[in-house]
Amino acid sequence: MLVDTYRQKVFNTAIGLVQDHGAAEDITQEVFVSVFRSLLSFNEQSSIATWIYRITVNKCMDHLRAKTRQKKYGIFGQLFHRDGSEAYNEQPDFDHPGIKLEQRENARYLFRAIETLPENQKTVFILANIEELPQKEIAEIMNMSLKAVESLLQRAKGNLRKKLAHIYDRRKNDK
Repeated sequence: MLVDTYRQKVFNTAIGLVQDHGAAEDITQEVFVSVFRSLLSFNEQSSIATWIYRITVNKCMDHLRAKTRQKKYGIFGQLFHRDGSEAYNEQPDFDHPGIKLEQRENARYLFRAIETLPENQKTVFILANIEELPQKEIAEIMNMSLKAVESLLQRAKGNLRKKLAHIYDRRKNDK
């Protein structure tokens, strides 16, 4: 019943954070394995949905940290390859499955910009704007104050405006 109720929400959160379909599927599976292993120790201090989101965010952050470590080692490996054929640090274009076809190009720019945000800003922005969770629930998921969530969200929006401003300026000039 938990899987049926929360699977799509967990997957959507994971894909928004890690921007990789296969990794999001793996994380979704890992989340429910963790939920079932820990279900008896769930202390009901928060709702089950908040608890599952917290596990999802933690799994995503673990994945992203591991990916960052691999990139760092990949750069060293690239330095030692004679042909330099593999570019470890390039992020492929990402298409979120919930984005309409006509909005995909704009979404690609947005997700590339989101990827550059600091971890906490990225998480808060995705939970608030992609998953449309209330800020109070985000505060519970991330184990921080409501003011901290509000501040992170404002900084994320400001950073995204700066990063995306050149795209809109270029489009205005093209018209």
